[in-house]
Amino acid sequence: MISLSAVECRIIGVMLEKETTTPEQCPLSINSITLGCNQKSNREPVMSLAENEVQNVVDELVQMHQLMIDQKASSRVNKYFHRFCNTEFGNLQFSAQQRAIICVLFLRGPQTPGELRIRTNRLADFADVSEVEVALNQLQNLNNQRLVKKLEREPGKRDSRYVHLLSDLDAGDLVQRDLVKGNLAESSVTQTENIASANDPKLAQRVTELEQQVAVLTEQMACLTELLEDK
Repeated sequence: MISLSAVECRIIGVMLEKETTTPEQCPLSINSITLGCNQKSNREPVMSLAENEVQNVVDELVQMHQLMIDQKASSRVNKYFHRFCNTEFGNLQFSAQQRAIICVLFLRGPQTPGELRIRTNRLADFADVSEVEVALNQLQNLNNQRLVKKLEREPGKRDSRYVHLLSDLDAGDLVQRDLVKGNLAESSVTQTENIASANDPKLAQRVTELEQQVAVLTEQMACLTELLEDK
């Protein structure tokens, strides 16, 4: 099983997300990948990566056969598509629901089933939280591979979170990182979302919708940039 760094997870997560939400923009240039990695919405933690940093990691992923340069692209800049899953090149074959869960775990770190149901709504359809839990259980033993793990429930929390196991950080490291970076330096968007989730499910849904609108605007900006680069 592959072992990815945090930035590698972010890049693959971006490519999985854009492939579903804005397929007309794919394959992606380094500029588009960078914008996707640095989004302030739908990302935890928020990153601030330079294009040269993203290029270096993309080159590593190409060498790992997780990404490929699109040789058919007619633009002057290289564009990339992933080979991470659901391709003839690898053994990771996900359902739409499983793929959506992995994508969100790559982009946002450990999540509860309830959070996953809300945050995957542009990527796959879940009738209810129980369907999310079924997909999570499948990912705990998918073709004899354990791809996600249920974490111990945190004190004061109602639900346990799940973490993917495709990172070079083990689950303990991820929890510690989340406690330090998430609880002590949590972004205002996430704080608002957590408060909303606790007090008003409809407000939580509204916050999520606003995040998604920001993400769409970011994607549209990336598309305009692509058009300018191709000229």
